[in-house]
Amino acid sequence: MLKTNREQLICQSVIGEITSPLGGVNPYRINPEGHSAIYPGVGGITYNLRIGDPACGFFADHVEPGVSISNFTQFQGQPGPNRALNLFSCAGNLATIVSGEAKGKKGRVTGKHGGIEHVLIDFPAKILEALVIGDKIQIKAFGCGLKLLDFPQVSIMNLDPDLLSALPLKAGKDGKLQVPVTHQVPAAIMGSGLGSPHSHSGDYDIQLFDHPTVAKHQLTDLRLGDFVAITDADASYGRIYRSGGVVIGIVVHSDCVLAGHGPGVMVVMSAGGGEIEPVVSPKANLANYLQKM
Repeated sequence: MLKTNREQLICQSVIGEITSPLGGVNPYRINPEGHSAIYPGVGGITYNLRIGDPACGFFADHVEPGVSISNFTQFQGQPGPNRALNLFSCAGNLATIVSGEAKGKKGRVTGKHGGIEHVLIDFPAKILEALVIGDKIQIKAFGCGLKLLDFPQVSIMNLDPDLLSALPLKAGKDGKLQVPVTHQVPAAIMGSGLGSPHSHSGDYDIQLFDHPTVAKHQLTDLRLGDFVAITDADASYGRIYRSGGVVIGIVVHSDCVLAGHGPGVMVVMSAGGGEIEPVVSPKANLANYLQKM
């Protein structure tokens, strides 16, 4: 069991409501080959796409698995409550439905999606059927400030302490933190979300348009909830390219057709000096770890 600063962390409520999917005045999306179509996208209740399902291969663009929530409250004319919802919610946090037919039922946070600024939550299929757009969901936000005391050079973010404890992490002989991942992704194909000033909300996308790179790294079988390693990257204080650095993230939304986009990755660990050693394991998926919480 790796030591953390769990006892110093604050557990605090944040809340949001189930959003509606959005449609634009011009609903067409054009892919890099110049073909256009109208695709399902962000928001709403997605009944047939959940954590553990493939992230690629669907007729979809940025589709979010399970339930998407946002807080539309304005504080002094600013979206401060939604910023708090997105900053402080962490993967694995307990989420309770507090209005509607499914009131009292519980699920778990699975990720956060930047740009649209949604928090994503998974519930069992029977609960999804009982939910309605507009239902409110409260989250016990716990994990902001989490640290691994024996690995001070590894930044931890967006992880519930109980989820961190469920991960089969190990201390390697060379002093690096060994982290199971399903894939290793070269930083060269990371796209939308690069340059963000922090990684405590949102995500950044794996571009899958270069077929030789996709084949080399076997990225067509990415799944929602996969823990992946982005090599030659650092997201400790913003998402950048850094030789030798390693970022660990969770795949949070589906593949995309828009240039510069692809399956989204929410950062959960970062080591700009390469203090993380990715260990490939097909079991490194959030769906498996949530069962241990």
